Amino acid sequence: MSKKPVTPPARKVAVLGAGSWGTTFAKILADGGNDVMLWARREELAQDINDTHRNSDYLRGIRLPVNLVATSSMADAVKLAEQVYLCVPSQTLRENLVQLAPLLREDQIVISLMKGVERKTGLRMSEVIAEELPISPEMVAVASGPNLALEIAKEQPTAAVISSESLETASTVALTVSNSYFRCFVNTDVPGTEFGGVLKNLIAVAVGIVDGVGYGHNTKASIITRGLAEMTDFAVAYGAQPETLSGLAGLGDLIATCESPLSRNNTAGRLLGQGYTLKEVTNQMQQTAEGLASVAPVLTLARAREVDMPIVEQVAQVLAGTLDPKDIAPHLTTDTDEPQGERSLDDYQARGGGVVWGALKRAFNQLRDSPGSPSGD
Repeated sequence: MSKKPVTPPARKVAVLGAGSWGTTFAKILADGGNDVMLWARREELAQDINDTHRNSDYLRGIRLPVNLVATSSMADAVKLAEQVYLCVPSQTLRENLVQLAPLLREDQIVISLMKGVERKTGLRMSEVIAEELPISPEMVAVASGPNLALEIAKEQPTAAVISSESLETASTVALTVSNSYFRCFVNTDVPGTEFGGVLKNLIAVAVGIVDGVGYGHNTKASIITRGLAEMTDFAVAYGAQPETLSGLAGLGDLIATCESPLSRNNTAGRLLGQGYTLKEVTNQMQQTAEGLASVAPVLTLARAREVDMPIVEQVAQVLAGTLDPKDIAPHLTTDTDEPQGERSLDDYQARGGGVVWGALKRAFNQLRDSPGSPSGD
Protein backbone atom coordinates (compact mmCIF):
# COMPACT_ATOMS: atom_id res chain seq x y z
CA MET A 1 0.00 0.00 0.00
CA SER A 2 1.56 3.31 -1.05
CA LYS A 3 1.97 6.11 1.44
CA LYS A 4 -0.26 9.14 1.10
CA PRO A 5 1.66 12.38 0.59
CA VAL A 6 1.88 14.62 3.64
CA THR A 7 -0.30 17.69 3.17
CA PRO A 8 1.04 20.52 5.31
CA PRO A 9 -1.50 22.73 7.06
CA ALA A 10 -2.05 26.18 5.56
CA ARG A 11 -0.37 28.86 7.66
CA LYS A 12 -0.17 32.61 7.77
CA VAL A 13 3.44 33.57 7.06
CA ALA A 14 5.43 36.74 6.42
CA VAL A 15 8.44 37.27 4.17
CA LEU A 16 10.49 40.40 4.86
CA GLY A 17 12.34 41.53 1.73
CA ALA A 18 10.90 41.79 -1.78
CA GLY A 19 14.01 41.28 -3.88
CA SER A 20 14.24 38.38 -6.32
CA TRP A 21 14.87 35.70 -3.69
CA GLY A 22 12.41 37.08 -1.14
CA THR A 23 9.67 37.30 -3.77
CA THR A 24 10.50 33.83 -5.06
CA PHE A 25 10.35 32.36 -1.57
CA ALA A 26 7.03 34.11 -0.97
CA LYS A 27 5.77 32.41 -4.15
CA ILE A 28 7.08 29.04 -2.91
CA LEU A 29 5.14 29.49 0.33
CA ALA A 30 1.99 30.65 -1.46
CA ASP A 31 2.15 27.74 -3.91
CA GLY A 32 2.26 25.47 -0.86
CA GLY A 33 -1.16 26.76 0.16
CA ASN A 34 -0.09 29.32 2.76
CA ASP A 35 -1.39 32.87 3.14
CA VAL A 36 1.66 35.06 2.52
CA MET A 37 2.30 38.68 3.40
CA LEU A 38 5.40 40.04 1.61
CA TRP A 39 7.02 43.14 3.10
CA ALA A 40 8.56 45.59 0.63
CA ARG A 41 10.42 48.62 1.87
CA ARG A 42 9.00 50.81 -0.91
CA GLU A 43 5.26 51.47 -1.00
CA GLU A 44 5.22 51.71 -4.80
CA LEU A 45 6.71 48.21 -5.13
CA ALA A 46 4.15 46.75 -2.73
CA GLN A 47 1.38 48.45 -4.65
CA ASP A 48 2.68 47.14 -7.98
CA ILE A 49 2.75 43.58 -6.64
CA ASN A 50 -0.82 43.88 -5.37
CA ASP A 51 -2.15 45.51 -8.53
CA THR A 52 -0.41 43.33 -11.13
CA HIS A 53 0.54 40.15 -9.22
CA ARG A 54 4.07 40.68 -10.51
CA ASN A 55 7.34 42.06 -9.15
CA SER A 56 8.56 43.84 -12.26
CA ASP A 57 11.60 45.29 -10.50
CA TYR A 58 13.19 42.00 -9.41
CA LEU A 59 11.34 39.04 -10.90
CA ARG A 60 10.28 40.06 -14.36
CA GLY A 61 7.91 37.78 -16.25
CA ILE A 62 6.70 35.77 -13.25
CA ARG A 63 3.06 35.86 -12.21
CA LEU A 64 2.54 35.70 -8.44
CA PRO A 65 -0.25 33.74 -6.71
CA VAL A 66 -3.37 35.56 -5.49
CA ASN A 67 -2.71 34.37 -1.90
CA LEU A 68 0.49 36.47 -1.89
CA VAL A 69 -0.18 40.03 -0.73
CA ALA A 70 2.42 42.77 -0.34
CA THR A 71 2.66 45.60 2.17
CA SER A 72 5.14 48.32 3.08
CA SER A 73 4.20 48.03 6.76
CA MET A 74 6.40 45.59 8.66
CA ALA A 75 3.91 45.60 11.55
CA ASP A 76 1.06 44.53 9.26
CA ALA A 77 3.25 41.84 7.66
CA VAL A 78 4.18 40.04 10.89
CA LYS A 79 1.07 40.73 13.00
CA LEU A 80 -0.75 37.46 12.26
CA ALA A 81 2.17 35.41 10.95
CA GLU A 82 3.10 32.07 12.51
CA GLN A 83 6.46 32.14 10.74
CA VAL A 84 8.59 35.12 9.68
CA TYR A 85 11.11 34.67 6.85
CA LEU A 86 13.96 37.18 6.65
CA CYS A 87 15.38 38.00 3.22
CA VAL A 88 17.13 41.38 3.42
CA PRO A 89 20.77 42.10 2.48
CA SER A 90 22.99 40.59 5.16
CA GLN A 91 24.71 43.89 5.95
CA THR A 92 21.35 45.52 6.75
CA LEU A 93 19.95 42.64 8.80
CA ARG A 94 20.72 44.11 12.20
CA GLU A 95 18.99 47.42 11.53
CA ASN A 96 15.94 45.57 10.21
CA LEU A 97 15.88 43.37 13.31
CA VAL A 98 15.84 46.47 15.53
CA GLN A 99 12.62 47.45 13.76
CA LEU A 100 11.24 43.89 13.95
CA ALA A 101 12.01 43.09 17.60
CA PRO A 102 9.12 44.99 19.24
CA LEU A 103 6.67 43.54 16.71
CA LEU A 104 7.54 39.88 17.30
CA ARG A 105 5.77 37.37 19.52
CA GLU A 106 7.54 34.55 21.39
CA ASP A 107 5.61 31.85 19.50
CA GLN A 108 6.68 33.00 16.02
CA ILE A 109 9.38 31.00 14.22
CA VAL A 110 12.01 33.16 12.51
CA ILE A 111 13.75 31.78 9.41
CA SER A 112 16.84 33.26 7.75
CA LEU A 113 16.97 33.05 3.95
CA MET A 114 20.22 35.05 3.78
CA LYS A 115 23.69 33.80 2.87
CA GLY A 116 26.30 36.09 4.33
CA VAL A 117 28.22 37.09 7.43
CA GLU A 118 28.06 40.46 9.08
CA ARG A 119 31.08 42.45 7.95
CA LYS A 120 31.72 44.25 11.25
CA THR A 121 31.41 41.23 13.54
CA GLY A 122 31.91 38.12 11.37
CA LEU A 123 28.68 36.71 12.83
CA ARG A 124 26.44 34.33 10.91
CA MET A 125 22.91 35.54 10.26
CA SER A 126 21.37 33.31 12.94
CA GLU A 127 23.88 34.70 15.43
CA VAL A 128 22.84 38.27 14.59
CA ILE A 129 19.21 37.20 15.00
CA ALA A 130 20.01 35.70 18.42
CA GLU A 131 21.61 38.98 19.52
CA GLU A 132 18.78 41.23 18.39
CA LEU A 133 15.55 39.25 18.85
CA PRO A 134 14.12 38.19 22.23
CA ILE A 135 13.32 34.62 21.16
CA SER A 136 14.66 31.16 21.97
CA PRO A 137 17.36 29.74 19.64
CA GLU A 138 15.03 26.77 19.11
CA MET A 139 12.59 29.14 17.39
CA VAL A 140 15.19 30.14 14.78
CA ALA A 141 15.84 28.25 11.53
CA VAL A 142 17.92 28.82 8.41
CA ALA A 143 17.26 27.76 4.80
CA SER A 144 19.93 27.02 2.22
CA GLY A 145 20.65 24.98 -0.89
CA PRO A 146 21.03 25.26 -4.69
CA ASN A 147 18.38 27.95 -4.98
CA LEU A 148 18.67 30.22 -8.02
CA ALA A 149 15.63 32.44 -7.76
CA LEU A 150 14.47 32.64 -11.38
CA GLU A 151 14.62 28.87 -11.96
CA ILE A 152 12.51 28.24 -8.85
CA ALA A 153 10.11 31.05 -9.74
CA LYS A 154 9.58 29.18 -13.03
CA GLU A 155 8.72 26.13 -10.88
CA GLN A 156 11.67 24.03 -11.95
CA PRO A 157 12.07 21.19 -9.41
CA THR A 158 14.69 21.79 -6.73
CA ALA A 159 15.53 21.00 -3.12
CA ALA A 160 16.76 22.86 -0.06
CA VAL A 161 17.69 22.15 3.53
CA ILE A 162 16.13 23.67 6.65
CA SER A 163 18.35 23.71 9.73
CA SER A 164 17.59 24.53 13.35
CA GLU A 165 18.87 23.57 16.78
CA SER A 166 15.38 22.09 17.19
CA LEU A 167 14.57 19.27 14.79
CA GLU A 168 10.89 19.91 15.47
CA THR A 169 11.24 23.52 14.34
CA ALA A 170 13.17 22.50 11.22
CA SER A 171 10.52 19.90 10.36
CA THR A 172 7.68 22.37 10.90
CA VAL A 173 9.32 24.88 8.55
CA ALA A 174 10.16 22.19 5.98
CA LEU A 175 6.50 21.08 5.84
CA THR A 176 5.37 24.67 5.46
CA VAL A 177 7.80 25.39 2.63
CA SER A 178 7.53 22.19 0.60
CA ASN A 179 5.28 22.11 -2.46
CA SER A 180 5.00 20.24 -5.77
CA TYR A 181 8.30 21.64 -7.13
CA PHE A 182 10.22 22.54 -3.96
CA ARG A 183 11.30 19.83 -1.50
CA CYS A 184 12.98 20.48 1.85
CA PHE A 185 15.25 18.25 3.91
CA VAL A 186 16.23 18.95 7.54
CA ASN A 187 19.28 18.90 9.79
CA THR A 188 20.42 20.40 13.10
CA ASP A 189 23.84 21.62 11.88
CA VAL A 190 23.14 25.35 11.77
CA PRO A 191 26.82 26.44 11.45
CA GLY A 192 27.46 24.02 8.58
CA THR A 193 24.27 24.99 6.76
CA GLU A 194 24.96 28.71 7.07
CA PHE A 195 28.65 28.58 6.29
CA GLY A 196 27.95 26.45 3.21
CA GLY A 197 25.73 29.22 1.88
CA VAL A 198 28.31 31.89 2.71
CA LEU A 199 31.47 30.22 1.47
CA LYS A 200 30.15 28.95 -1.86
CA ASN A 201 29.59 32.60 -2.84
CA LEU A 202 33.30 33.29 -2.48
CA ILE A 203 34.25 30.28 -4.58
CA ALA A 204 31.68 31.35 -7.19
CA VAL A 205 33.37 34.76 -7.45
CA ALA A 206 36.69 32.97 -8.11
CA VAL A 207 35.11 30.78 -10.79
CA GLY A 208 33.52 33.85 -12.34
CA ILE A 209 36.90 35.59 -12.45
CA VAL A 210 38.62 32.77 -14.33
CA ASP A 211 35.59 32.51 -16.62
CA GLY A 212 35.86 36.22 -17.38
CA VAL A 213 39.57 35.86 -18.08
CA GLY A 214 38.77 33.10 -20.57
CA TYR A 215 40.11 30.00 -18.79
CA GLY A 216 38.33 26.72 -19.48
CA HIS A 217 36.53 23.93 -17.69
CA ASN A 218 39.65 22.30 -16.25
CA THR A 219 40.54 25.45 -14.32
CA LYS A 220 36.99 25.96 -13.12
CA ALA A 221 36.55 22.34 -12.07
CA SER A 222 39.83 22.48 -10.14
CA ILE A 223 38.74 25.60 -8.27
CA ILE A 224 35.29 24.19 -7.50
CA THR A 225 36.77 20.97 -6.12
CA ARG A 226 39.51 22.61 -4.08
CA GLY A 227 36.97 25.25 -3.06
CA LEU A 228 34.81 22.56 -1.48
CA ALA A 229 37.86 21.40 0.50
CA GLU A 230 38.42 24.97 1.73
CA MET A 231 34.76 25.35 2.63
CA THR A 232 34.80 22.10 4.60
CA ASP A 233 38.01 22.90 6.50
CA PHE A 234 36.68 26.32 7.45
CA ALA A 235 33.23 25.13 8.50
CA VAL A 236 34.57 22.22 10.56
CA ALA A 237 36.95 24.60 12.34
CA TYR A 238 33.85 26.51 13.44
CA GLY A 239 31.93 23.50 14.70
CA ALA A 240 30.15 22.25 11.58
CA GLN A 241 29.72 18.62 10.57
CA PRO A 242 31.78 17.80 7.44
CA GLU A 243 28.94 15.83 5.84
CA THR A 244 26.80 18.99 5.77
CA LEU A 245 29.26 20.53 3.30
CA SER A 246 28.79 17.49 1.04
CA GLY A 247 25.04 18.07 1.00
CA LEU A 248 22.60 20.59 -0.44
CA ALA A 249 23.89 23.53 1.60
CA GLY A 250 27.47 22.88 0.52
CA LEU A 251 28.19 20.95 -2.66
CA GLY A 252 24.70 21.42 -4.10
CA ASP A 253 24.72 25.18 -3.66
CA LEU A 254 28.35 25.38 -4.81
CA ILE A 255 27.62 23.69 -8.14
CA ALA A 256 24.57 25.85 -8.86
CA THR A 257 26.25 29.13 -7.92
CA CYS A 258 29.50 28.46 -9.75
CA GLU A 259 27.95 27.17 -12.96
CA SER A 260 24.94 29.39 -13.58
CA PRO A 261 24.90 32.78 -15.32
CA LEU A 262 21.92 33.55 -13.06
CA SER A 263 24.30 33.66 -10.07
CA ARG A 264 25.02 37.21 -8.92
CA ASN A 265 28.36 36.14 -7.41
CA ASN A 266 29.45 34.35 -10.58
CA THR A 267 28.41 37.40 -12.60
CA ALA A 268 30.37 39.75 -10.32
CA GLY A 269 33.46 37.57 -10.67
CA ARG A 270 33.10 37.39 -14.44
CA LEU A 271 33.00 41.18 -14.66
CA LEU A 272 36.14 41.39 -12.50
CA GLY A 273 37.83 38.87 -14.80
CA GLN A 274 36.94 41.03 -17.79
CA GLY A 275 38.83 43.94 -16.27
CA TYR A 276 36.16 45.96 -14.48
CA THR A 277 37.09 47.44 -11.10
CA LEU A 278 35.25 46.49 -7.93
CA LYS A 279 33.50 49.88 -7.91
CA GLU A 280 32.39 49.44 -11.52
CA VAL A 281 31.10 45.93 -10.79
CA THR A 282 29.16 47.15 -7.75
CA ASN A 283 27.59 49.92 -9.80
CA GLN A 284 26.53 47.47 -12.54
CA MET A 285 24.95 44.95 -10.18
CA GLN A 286 21.26 45.65 -9.60
CA GLN A 287 21.24 43.39 -6.55
CA THR A 288 23.74 42.50 -3.85
CA ALA A 289 26.43 39.90 -4.57
CA GLU A 290 26.92 38.67 -1.01
CA GLY A 291 30.28 37.08 -1.81
CA LEU A 292 31.92 40.46 -2.36
CA ALA A 293 30.95 41.63 1.13
CA SER A 294 31.89 38.36 2.82
CA VAL A 295 35.51 38.00 1.64
CA ALA A 296 37.13 40.16 4.33
CA PRO A 297 35.21 38.83 7.37
CA VAL A 298 35.62 35.21 6.22
CA LEU A 299 39.40 35.64 5.90
CA THR A 300 39.53 37.19 9.37
CA LEU A 301 37.65 34.20 10.77
CA ALA A 302 39.86 31.76 8.84
CA ARG A 303 43.07 33.28 10.19
CA ALA A 304 41.68 33.18 13.72
CA ARG A 305 41.35 29.38 13.46
CA GLU A 306 44.49 28.92 11.30
CA VAL A 307 42.54 27.67 8.28
CA ASP A 308 44.31 28.06 4.92
CA MET A 309 42.03 29.49 2.20
CA PRO A 310 44.21 30.25 -0.85
CA ILE A 311 41.20 30.63 -3.17
CA VAL A 312 39.57 33.25 -0.99
CA GLU A 313 42.94 34.94 -0.43
CA GLN A 314 43.41 35.41 -4.18
CA VAL A 315 39.86 36.67 -4.61
CA ALA A 316 40.65 39.28 -1.94
CA GLN A 317 43.76 40.31 -3.88
CA VAL A 318 41.76 40.74 -7.09
CA LEU A 319 39.16 42.82 -5.23
CA ALA A 320 41.94 44.98 -3.77
CA GLY A 321 43.51 45.44 -7.21
CA THR A 322 46.81 43.85 -6.15
CA LEU A 323 46.44 40.75 -8.34
CA ASP A 324 45.75 40.83 -12.08
CA PRO A 325 42.75 38.55 -12.74
CA LYS A 326 44.67 36.73 -15.49
CA ASP A 327 47.24 35.67 -12.87
CA ILE A 328 44.67 34.06 -10.59
CA ALA A 329 45.36 30.37 -9.99
CA PRO A 330 44.42 29.72 -6.39
CA HIS A 331 44.17 25.96 -6.83
CA LEU A 332 47.92 25.98 -7.57
CA THR A 333 48.83 27.93 -4.41
CA THR A 334 50.30 25.98 -1.51
CA ASP A 335 52.66 26.77 1.34
CA THR A 336 55.20 24.18 0.15
CA ASP A 337 56.57 22.68 -3.05
CA GLU A 338 56.21 19.18 -1.59
CA PRO A 339 53.35 17.04 -2.93
CA GLN A 340 50.26 17.41 -0.79
CA GLY A 341 47.50 14.91 -0.14
CA GLU A 342 44.13 15.68 -1.67
CA ARG A 343 42.43 14.60 1.55
CA SER A 344 43.45 14.92 5.17
CA LEU A 345 44.15 11.16 5.34
CA ASP A 346 46.47 11.36 2.33
CA ASP A 347 48.32 14.27 3.88
CA TYR A 348 48.64 12.42 7.17
CA GLN A 349 50.19 9.39 5.48
CA ALA A 350 52.47 11.47 3.22
CA ARG A 351 53.73 13.99 5.76
CA GLY A 352 53.67 12.29 9.11
CA GLY A 353 50.34 13.59 10.29
CA GLY A 354 50.89 17.32 9.76
CA VAL A 355 47.31 18.00 8.72
CA VAL A 356 45.90 15.97 11.59
CA TRP A 357 48.11 17.88 13.99
CA GLY A 358 46.85 21.12 12.45
CA ALA A 359 43.26 20.03 13.00
CA LEU A 360 44.01 19.06 16.61
CA LYS A 361 45.75 22.39 17.16
CA ARG A 362 42.73 24.27 15.81
CA ALA A 363 40.43 22.25 18.06
CA PHE A 364 42.61 23.05 21.08
CA ASN A 365 42.58 26.75 20.21
CA GLN A 366 38.80 26.66 19.83
CA LEU A 367 38.41 25.14 23.30
CA ARG A 368 40.92 27.56 24.77
CA ASP A 369 39.16 30.60 23.33
CA SER A 370 35.60 29.48 24.07
CA PRO A 371 33.58 31.62 26.52
CA GLY A 372 33.37 28.76 29.04
CA SER A 373 37.13 28.17 29.23
CA PRO A 374 39.18 29.41 32.19
CA SER A 375 41.12 31.84 29.98
CA GLY A 376 38.05 33.06 28.06
CA ASP A 377 37.46 36.24 30.06
